[in-house]
Amino acid sequence: MPPTSPTSSHFPPHLTLTITPPSSTSTSPNTSPNILLLLHGLGDTSQNLTTLARALNLPETTVLTLQAPSPLPFDLGGFHWGDDITFSPAGDLDMDAGFTRSTNTIIKEVIIDTLLKKCGYRGRDIVVFGIGQGGMVGLEVARHFKNSSPQGEGKVVEELGGVVSIGAPVGLSGKAPATGSGKSRTPVLIVAGKEDGGERSTAVTAAGVRRTKEWFEFVEVSRYKRRGDGMPRNAEEMRPVMEFLARRLRSYKGVPEGSVELS
Repeated sequence: MPPTSPTSSHFPPHLTLTITPPSSTSTSPNTSPNILLLLHGLGDTSQNLTTLARALNLPETTVLTLQAPSPLPFDLGGFHWGDDITFSPAGDLDMDAGFTRSTNTIIKEVIIDTLLKKCGYRGRDIVVFGIGQGGMVGLEVARHFKNSSPQGEGKVVEELGGVVSIGAPVGLSGKAPATGSGKSRTPVLIVAGKEDGGERSTAVTAAGVRRTKEWFEFVEVSRYKRRGDGMPRNAEEMRPVMEFLARRLRSYKGVPEGSVELS
C-alpha cells in the first residue's frame, strides 16, 4: 500500500518546516514514494531552501525543509543545529557543535513518529540532503537511525535511503564503531571543494573522509575543481548529486496499482 503524503498537520506543532509536493510532471501526482529531507546550514533558515526544493524538480518526491531548533545569539540571525555554540580557533562559528538534541528530534519526531508510523513510509524511502552543518546533522541521523528504528516481530532494522552532505563529513563527536556489520549501510555522498592544503580550502579533509568511512560502508566523495564547500554552482558540479538522487529515489511509474513489493 502506498504511503500517505505528509502534511503540516502530521508533524508536532513546535517544528518549523515547509513541504514541497512532487513535481507536477509526475505521472502520479498524488503518489509520493520518496521523502527528501532538506537541512539548512549554520545561520540559515528553512524558508531560504524552499527555492532549492522547487528547483530540484523531483518527480514522485515530497521535499520536507526542516528548520534548526535554536536561533543564533547576539542578533546574528538564522538558526543552528548544535547542542551549543562553539567557535573555531580562527574565531568563527564552528559547525561541529554536537547534535544530540537535533538528531533525536529528527529521528524520533520527524522520521519514526511521523513519516514511518503516521504516513507509512520506510527508512529506505527517506533521503537526507544537508548543507554544511545540516549535512553533518544528516550524517548523524543516518548513523544513529539503525539503532533507533522500530524493531519487533516482523520488523527489520532499516537504513535510510541515502545522505547527501554538502561540505561536511562526520563530526568529531563519538567513538569509532566496529568494522563490518557495525557500519551503517546508508549510502553517503559528500560534495566538497578541492583539498589543496590552503587555509579554509575545504571543511572536508582527508581525515574527515576517513572518519566518515569508519561509520558508513558506502561513501562517495565528489570534489569541485575549485576551493570552497558551498552549493554546486553549475550543472557539472550538480551532476553527481542528481545522479546519486536518481539511484536512490524510488518510482511507481509503470507499476500496476495494488502491486506488492517483495523485499
